[in-house]
Amino acid sequence: MTTATHADGHARPLNRQDYKTLSLAALGGALEFYDFIIFVFFAVVIGELFFPPDIPEWLRQFQTFGIFAAGYLARPLGGIIMAHFGDLIGRKRMFTLSILLMALPTLLIGLLPTYAVLGIGAPLALLALRIMQGAAIGGEVPGAWVFVAEHVPARRVGLACGTLTAGLTAGILLGSLVATAVNKSMSPSDVSDWGWRLPFLLGGIFGIVAMYLRRWLHETPVFAEMQANKALAEELPLKTVLREHKSSVVISMLLTWLLSAGIVVVILMTPSYLQKLHGVSPADALSANSLAIVALTLGCICYGRLIDSLGSGPTFMLGSLLLAIASYSFYHGLLNGTEQLIPLYILAGFAVGIVGAVPYVMVNAFPAVVRFSGLSFSYNVAYAIFGGLTPMLVTLWMKNDVLAPSHYVVALSALGFLLGLFLWLRDRSARQSAPQVA
Repeated sequence: MTTATHADGHARPLNRQDYKTLSLAALGGALEFYDFIIFVFFAVVIGELFFPPDIPEWLRQFQTFGIFAAGYLARPLGGIIMAHFGDLIGRKRMFTLSILLMALPTLLIGLLPTYAVLGIGAPLALLALRIMQGAAIGGEVPGAWVFVAEHVPARRVGLACGTLTAGLTAGILLGSLVATAVNKSMSPSDVSDWGWRLPFLLGGIFGIVAMYLRRWLHETPVFAEMQANKALAEELPLKTVLREHKSSVVISMLLTWLLSAGIVVVILMTPSYLQKLHGVSPADALSANSLAIVALTLGCICYGRLIDSLGSGPTFMLGSLLLAIASYSFYHGLLNGTEQLIPLYILAGFAVGIVGAVPYVMVNAFPAVVRFSGLSFSYNVAYAIFGGLTPMLVTLWMKNDVLAPSHYVVALSALGFLLGLFLWLRDRSARQSAPQVA
């Protein structure tokens, strides 16, 4: 494993500039992530408006989540390209460019004609814009993790990454709150007619605000030092990653699979799941979802702080065990009614906070000269596969098993526990083999 920050600043406390960087990066990330995920909160109405009205309901939802998945499938291309230039010309430039690439398609989705007006062109246009969004977020998330990790002391990388991830999840919360407000303040017919467009138009404005905020950020000290010392990559960074860091890529991809299971299933898919399978109203489902995301945001910070103290192995063993218990209790509890929906959903949301510890492992898995490319490739390819296919897989699975979301998340929690055990054994072996200083 490599260290993400300067050795001479390893033990210093966070200073005022660190807090400013974390705050601006997290806030900007929240606004951009809102643009990417607002789609899923209106998946039901989008499915009704952008596909033929006479197809089966399960097929309509399958196709809708398929377009949602296209955003994930496009992430590797955008991520690899932006990471390449991020490793060669600077983290900040790519960190700012991703905002513009997200804001424009979000605005255009809010202006799209529906199937009744445009026919088959409507879902095709929607698909193209989701691909553009995916390319943008592919550079944003890895770039944000690298950016904050390289600004703080090595002993605070977990907290920095957890805080940044909390900012991204706050973007999900913002989307949930906006969707809740739209559904509570409008009749279903008004939402279907024009209300669903408002959150996307608002997202375009958020993008402009986020771009302005990032003007105040500075290049990372790690990249500035490499640039001053002429120590930047001499060949294609991704080529180095694939040749010299295969094990780091595998570990990062498996951890991303765990992350995608928690976020996509428990947070993004569950509002539609509650509406379709348990008869919960859209407003009530989104209200419960908002509380779960608040708990998730807090969980990301807690797990980020915990991994700084305990290390990656114990943190993932404990966090994965809690995620399995909480998700099992939540989905099985719904079979007996929705009376305990909110407390069980809050617990599940907090347990998903283990995702806040994932970037700590990934930013430390690659040397600084290829860090952006290594993290971006591993994260985006894995998320394209697992995050993109999960909604469709779980949707099909639910045709025969209403507890499919529970089974999927518990299975990935088991994987997370095994990865935690592997990381703990590896770190212990490294400590034992390290030379002892007298």
